[in-house]
Amino acid sequence: MLAGAVLLLLAYTIPAQAAPKSWWKPRASAAIRWQIQFTGRLDLSVNATVFDVDGDGTTAAQVATLHKRGAKAICYVSAGSYEDWRADAKRFPAAVLGADLDGWPGEKWLDVRRWDVLGPIMKARFQGCARKGFDAVDPDNLDGYANSNGVGLTAADQLTYNRRIAALAHGLGLAVGLKNDLDQVKQLAPAFDFAVNEQCAYYHECELLTPFVAQGKPVFEIEYEVTTSTFCPASRKLGFAAIRKKQSLSEWRRTC
Repeated sequence: MLAGAVLLLLAYTIPAQAAPKSWWKPRASAAIRWQIQFTGRLDLSVNATVFDVDGDGTTAAQVATLHKRGAKAICYVSAGSYEDWRADAKRFPAAVLGADLDGWPGEKWLDVRRWDVLGPIMKARFQGCARKGFDAVDPDNLDGYANSNGVGLTAADQLTYNRRIAALAHGLGLAVGLKNDLDQVKQLAPAFDFAVNEQCAYYHECELLTPFVAQGKPVFEIEYEVTTSTFCPASRKLGFAAIRKKQSLSEWRRTC
């Protein structure tokens, strides 16, 4: 009797563990209609079921509008670079800043080994995406190790950071995409829900992304230089959802 009373007391005093977060798990298909837009007035009327848009520049009301149309919303965030125009730019100490990103004024590579500093910043950013109702995050610049980053990053450093980013997103109920980082696709595809790639057809690298499709996860392909008549047949064969865009990433697009 006493043992039963103790067990009953424990049941009321020990807090139950939080249920694991669930998140959107998109399925691979070349037929996915999608749009990516970071500049200009956001056009929500585009015929698409997936929108990749800037997290800071998109409102909760706009995300809600997309949801009412049956579309999913992906929140763009740079997870591997410092951007001097962001509202939280002052949170990045000089100690975590590396070399300038070539061709991108105001951006610097981050020392992704410093999770003690970057983890809380990225968590706050992802929480902002979640509060607005986004379904997923598109964390950019996850390949600093493969660039002149100025802080000596290794492939192992990048793998550790990218897996932490994926786990962070999932813990907040957000799907997460792997942006570029083609050399680590095999290792990272199990941890991510989709891939976003720029110009794999132009650089003849699309085969490197096939592990995502093999796992039933979509590849969202963007081409800037190659015409749709050139890349679309191959992209469809690979099962990629491919579009042509201008590098400004305005509302303009051409679909396959």
